[in-house]
Amino acid sequence: MSSNPEPHFTWSDRFLLGHGAMDDTHREFVDIVGAMLAAPDGKLAALLDDFLVHAERHFEDERKWMLATEFPAAQCHIDEHNAVLASVHEVRALLAGGGHEATCRALARELSRWFPGHADYMDASLAQWLVKKRMGGIPVVLRRTGAASAAPAK
Repeated sequence: MSSNPEPHFTWSDRFLLGHGAMDDTHREFVDIVGAMLAAPDGKLAALLDDFLVHAERHFEDERKWMLATEFPAAQCHIDEHNAVLASVHEVRALLAGGGHEATCRALARELSRWFPGHADYMDASLAQWLVKKRMGGIPVVLRRTGAASAAPAK
């Protein structure tokens, strides 16, 4: 069992994009990945399963939004999601075979590194596109700074 939890990956206002449904889904993403980083080895398989259910729903929602609104960068975005899902399925299979908790934890670390850039570039563009299609303009996002930026969980 791992006795040293990983550094925390927690929700912050810096991840807000101004699209309510996307922001809520992203908060859940961060919460599950953060839990995977901090969990003892015995909890990793269940958390990875939770993450897989979340990611499949999360990525499918975004895929539907992109296709329904003819988002120009849809295929690139979908391909990136598919690559993440492939990695999750691969690690899940390894973990199911016994051992490989370190591989699962490495996946969680990589997800925590991947997410901020993905959100800043791909998801921010999608959020702006969706809000502009619906409201005629891009979202205005107000972020807290400093210690107050880590909002409490819902």
